[in-house]
Formats: sequence, C-alpha cells, structure tokens
Amino acid sequence: MQRQLIQPYFLALGMALTLASCFNEPNYSNTPAVDFKGIFKYTIAAGQGVGRSKRDSVVVTIGFKDGDGDLGNDIPIAKGDSARYAQNGGWGNYDIRTFRLINRQYVELPPTINRVLFFPDLTRGKPKGAIEGSIDFNQIFTYGTSFRIYPTKFQIRIRDRSLNVSNVVETDTIGLPFPL
Repeated sequence: MQRQLIQPYFLALGMALTLASCFNEPNYSNTPAVDFKGIFKYTIAAGQGVGRSKRDSVVVTIGFKDGDGDLGNDIPIAKGDSARYAQNGGWGNYDIRTFRLINRQYVELPPTINRVLFFPDLTRGKPKGAIEGSIDFNQIFTYGTSFRIYPTKFQIRIRDRSLNVSNVVETDTIGLPFPL
C-alpha cells in the first residue's frame, strides 16, 4: 500500500524535473520589439460641474520583447535621464503618434499631450535578462460643446535605457471625438 503512494510522487517529481530542465531563457534581441495587441474604447458619462463632460477613454495594448530587460525608467525621471532622451529625438521611452482621417487621408495631430512619455522600470530589483509582456496606454478624448467623431489610429514605438528604438506598430482605427 505504501509503495503505491510513493510511486506517483516520484513520477510527478520526475516529470517536474524533466519539464524544468527543458526551459531555456528566450534569445531576444537587445533592441526591443513591439507588436499590437489591441485597442479598447469605453465612454465615461458626463458628471456635474465644469470639466466633467462626456469623454471616451482609449486603452492601447502593445506586447514587447527585450533581450537585456532594460525597459522603463525610475519615475519621476531623473534630470540626467530626461536630458539624454531630449538630446536623442526629444521623446521619452514611449512614443505614440495620433492620426485622424480627414478628406480620405490620415493626418498626424500635433504632439501636445503625448510629446514626452515614460513608463516605469519593468525589471526594477530583478536580475538582467530577457523579458516580455505587455504595456497599456490610456488616453482621454473629451466631447466638447462642439465636436466631430473622426476615424483615428495610433502609431507606437518604445526605446530602452540604452536608447535602442523598437519597430513601429499601428493600431486599428476607432472613432473618437475632436473639437471643431
């Protein structure tokens, strides 16, 4: 009877060791790579008072892979890091460009709010190595007293602390409010 209880234990232990020995750390490039995962929009009802008009919240999700895991920065960003990013393109570690369809042509909106964006260090306190995962970006689009819904899409790229720039991904198109 006792032998019958011990055999499944050793079988399970053997399978676990076999599976664990099969895992190899991924071999990703040290230049980050991104892919588009999805875009989701939900409407927030208007509230009472000034500045509480109806608005759309847009969440864009991208996937990432990086060979050395040096994605993200300490927040708040140190002055030296901020200056280094500014001297190398004038954008942070997350770049999102907004395009809306006007006269059957996508036109880029001036980068006002999204000029310099940063996301936090994704490996803080962890050993250096390959990482992968996803990042969500949220932005609000407000319905004003006079607005129009435009088909809108985004282009996104990221860069690591070594200033290696990822590929650019483009989202699907969604309708968003813009003031007239």
